[in-house]
Amino acid sequence: MNSTSLSRRQLLGALGAAAAGVAGCQAPGQTEAPTADRQVSTETSDIETAASRGSTYADVYQQVAGSVVSIRVLTGSGGGSQGSGFLVDDSHIVTNEHVVAGGDEYYARFADTGWREVSIVGMDVYSDLAVLDIDDPSAAATPLSFADQDPAIGTEVVAIGNPFGLSGSVSAGIVSGVDRTLRSANNFSIADAIQTDAAVNPGNSGGPLVNLDGDVIGVINSGGGDNVGFAISAQLARRVVPSLIQRGSYDHSYMGVLLRSVTPLVAEANGLDRATGVYIDDTVDGGPAAGVLRGSSGSRVVAGTEVPTGGDVVLALDETPTPTRQALATYLALETSPGDTIAVTLLRDGTELTVDLRLGNRPAP
Repeated sequence: MNSTSLSRRQLLGALGAAAAGVAGCQAPGQTEAPTADRQVSTETSDIETAASRGSTYADVYQQVAGSVVSIRVLTGSGGGSQGSGFLVDDSHIVTNEHVVAGGDEYYARFADTGWREVSIVGMDVYSDLAVLDIDDPSAAATPLSFADQDPAIGTEVVAIGNPFGLSGSVSAGIVSGVDRTLRSANNFSIADAIQTDAAVNPGNSGGPLVNLDGDVIGVINSGGGDNVGFAISAQLARRVVPSLIQRGSYDHSYMGVLLRSVTPLVAEANGLDRATGVYIDDTVDGGPAAGVLRGSSGSRVVAGTEVPTGGDVVLALDETPTPTRQALATYLALETSPGDTIAVTLLRDGTELTVDLRLGNRPAP
């Protein structure tokens, strides 16, 4: 490493650097290091005391916390950001794409180690996931496993990470929603996200949301206040992370359509019996759906609002009902790959029919 890199490395504990724009990601140094150190010591002591009394949350913390890392990102302009991550095998750390995007140097620290330089293996903006390579993880760290199914609403969960730069922090709550969609690049969405009321704050991004068995049910993405936080689901991560490790990227299925929910106004304007399904407002020129699915051909004013008309209404993909945009996005994300041909059941001009659609690869940002 050259002298410039060494001098930057010495800045890891310094104050300053602008905060990243996405909730859950924090600029390093927003809390003074001595304060953070005292917080770590207090929390560790409290956890050990609770563990001796048989606390379930303390047991989960001790099982998982050794595999969770603090992440710091430096940029050539002197800025940077901070987040969390966790070990998934002997040499790879999972975090959020937005934590590491735009960085020039990357460092990770386990609870019992100093800062170690790491490198990016792969990033995917459409799932907000990234994988880092680390040569020498902590000997005490055990790779965490992704849960093999989405949790039930009401499942007790624990979020572990580094909010406000305070390492070794834990918060508890429940799964308060599943199958959420989060905003992604290019007006696409991240499907199948997990909603929780466990406290999620700046610096938690990229850390694990785990159940009481210590299985990762999600990669913390953001916190919006009012007891609402979100995580990228383990089901999506199980598809994306292996590809990032092997290829450095992940290919998302792509229909090439602009969608609307079938609201009561859309249903009335298009003469539908029920407000269900997903309305196709337009198809992308040259995209997979061009010439196969139909977008809007006109509009109608309903209750003072201009509403598109004439587009197909998607009812199911491969016989899996798609009553909402979330359901359609989740099926595409978890059950299909680019190049697959799917059966699209739809309503067109009042008639139900099924057409075959060969999926493409979502364009790069």
